[in-house]
Amino acid sequence: MKINTRGKNIELTPALKDYVEKRINKLEKFFDDLGDAQVTLLVEGDKQKVEVTIPIKVNGLILRGEESTGDMYTSIDLVVDKLEKQIEKYKGKLFERRQRGGNGKAVPKTAPAERENEPRVVKTKRFAVKPMSVDEAILQMNLLGHSFFVFSNADSEQVNVLYRRKDGHYGLIEPDFI
Repeated sequence: MKINTRGKNIELTPALKDYVEKRINKLEKFFDDLGDAQVTLLVEGDKQKVEVTIPIKVNGLILRGEESTGDMYTSIDLVVDKLEKQIEKYKGKLFERRQRGGNGKAVPKTAPAERENEPRVVKTKRFAVKPMSVDEAILQMNLLGHSFFVFSNADSEQVNVLYRRKDGHYGLIEPDFI
C-alpha cells in the first residue's frame, strides 16, 4: 500500500511521516487489497487534525476516518484505531453473510437485544429528480432546510449529492464509475 501524506499549516517532518506510515501500514494485516492511502495532517488553531481515506480494491468500499486532538501523534493513533474498528465491523458483516443457513436468514452472532441497537434503514423516500445546476441545488437544499440534497446535474447529466460541510461551505459528490 502506498501512503500519500500531506500537511496543511504544518511542516511534515521525516519523523512524523515515518510515524504515519508505520501506523497506517498496520491496517494491511486486515486486508491484502488496500488501495493507496491518502493522509492529510492539518493544524486548525490549537487542534491537530488527521484525515485518512483508504479504498479497498475488491469491492469499492472506502475506509475513512478523522480525528482531532491537541497532539498530532495522539490524533494519528486515534484515527488508526477508528479505522481498525471499521475494518472489524466490515469483516464481521462479511463473516455473518457467509454463515447464512439454507433458509436464507443470517445466523445471529449477537443477542436479539444487541442487534436492535445496530443502525438500520428505518425510512425510504422516493422523489422525482429533475435536472438543475449546482447553484439551483444549493438554493433548493437551503429552502428545504436539509444538510444534503440529491439532484441530477444538468451539466454532467448524472446524479450528484450536494452537502453542507462543517465549515459552512458546500461539498459536491459526483459518481465516478469504475
